Amino acid sequence: MISQLTQIFYSYFASTPLIAFAPGRINLIGEHTDYQEGFVFPAAVEQGIWVGIQKNGQKICRIYSMDFDQEFTFDIDAFSPKKGHWATYVMGMAALLQQSGYEIEGFDMVIGGNIPVGSGLSSSAALSVAIGTAISGLFDFQIPKKNIVLYAQKSEHLFAGVKCGIMDPYASAFGAAGKALLLDCRSNTHEEIPVNLGEYSLMLVNTKVKHSLADSAYNKRREACEESVRILEPNFPGIKTLRDIGVSDLEKVEKLLPEGLFPKAKHVITECVRVHEAAKALQSGDLKTFGKLLNASHQSLSQDFEVSCPELDFLAEIAQVLDFVLGSRMMGGGFGGCTINLVKTSELENFHQTISAGYERTFAISPDFIPVKIGSGAHLL
Repeated sequence: MISQLTQIFYSYFASTPLIAFAPGRINLIGEHTDYQEGFVFPAAVEQGIWVGIQKNGQKICRIYSMDFDQEFTFDIDAFSPKKGHWATYVMGMAALLQQSGYEIEGFDMVIGGNIPVGSGLSSSAALSVAIGTAISGLFDFQIPKKNIVLYAQKSEHLFAGVKCGIMDPYASAFGAAGKALLLDCRSNTHEEIPVNLGEYSLMLVNTKVKHSLADSAYNKRREACEESVRILEPNFPGIKTLRDIGVSDLEKVEKLLPEGLFPKAKHVITECVRVHEAAKALQSGDLKTFGKLLNASHQSLSQDFEVSCPELDFLAEIAQVLDFVLGSRMMGGGFGGCTINLVKTSELENFHQTISAGYERTFAISPDFIPVKIGSGAHLL
C-alpha cells in the first residue's frame, strides 16, 4: 500500500508525500454502552487507511481517492463539506482545524485503504483520524491525539451526519499492538490490556446484510436509555446515566421501570460489568471465561436490547455450539454487519466451511470471513 500510494502520489502531483496511517477497530465487548458514558473494550486492527500528503504552495487542496478512483479539489479559504461525498471527511477535518486556529495552507493528498466495506471496522473513523494525523504532521501542528479524536468525532457529527460515539476514533488513534483499550466513555481515558490469544484467533463473519431498521432503532434505544435515567433519578440521586447503576440494584430498577424499558436498561447495566470481567479474564489468560462473556453479550443484545437480526443470531448460535469456538457475538450497532468469534486457529478452515454451509443453506447468502489481528494506533510513517 505504501509504495503504491507513493507512486500514485508522484504521478498526480510530482512530489513525494508524508504518509500517515490510522487503523480500523474491532470492539471485543461493550456494545451500546458508549452513549450512556459506560465502558467499551475496543482494539485497533492491522487493516486501515493510509493518507499521503504534501504542501503544494497554492490556495487549493487537491485530493485523490484510490478506492473511488476520483479526484476532488477545493479552495482552502472557501469550501463547504458535501454530505455523502468521500471528500467531506477531508473538508470536515480541515474546517475544524481552521476553526481551532490552525493555519492550513494548500496541500495535495492521496487516500487508500484495505478495510473491507461494510465490515463494521469503522473505516470512516480511521479516515478522519488518518487525515488529522497527516495534516498535523505536515504542518508540524503537534496536535494531541485526544484532540484529533474529538475533531474526528465532531466532523462525523457535523459534516457526515452520523452521531457516533467516541469509541471508534479513540481506538483508531490510541490503539496499541497486542493490546485492547479498556475505555471509560465518561472520562475519555483508557487502560491498555494485553491480549494474548494463544492458540486462538479472532475472526469476523460478515452477514452481508443491513436492515433498514438500523438507524431508527438506534435512536429509539438511545431515547429508551435516557427515559430510563429520568424515571430512575428520584430513587437514585446523583445518577447521570445507566452506567452509574450497579447490578445489585437490578431488582429495584425492574420495579421502577415500565416493562418495555427495563430490558434495555438491564443490557447497559450488565454489559458494563461484562466489559470489566472480560478485561480481567484476558489479563489472567482465562480465554474460556472471556468466550462465555462474548456469548452472554450476544444474548443480552439480542433478547434484552433487541438490536440483533435473524442473520446475526444464526451466525452466533451456530458458532457457539462448535467445540473449537470459545465465544461468538454480534459486533457493532446491530441489524446486520458482523459477528466476532474466538476460534481455535487450527480449526479456522473447518469453521469457515461449517458456517458457510449453514448460512448459505438458510439465507442463500455467502458470508465473508475477515481475519483480524490487533495492531497499532495512528502514526506517521
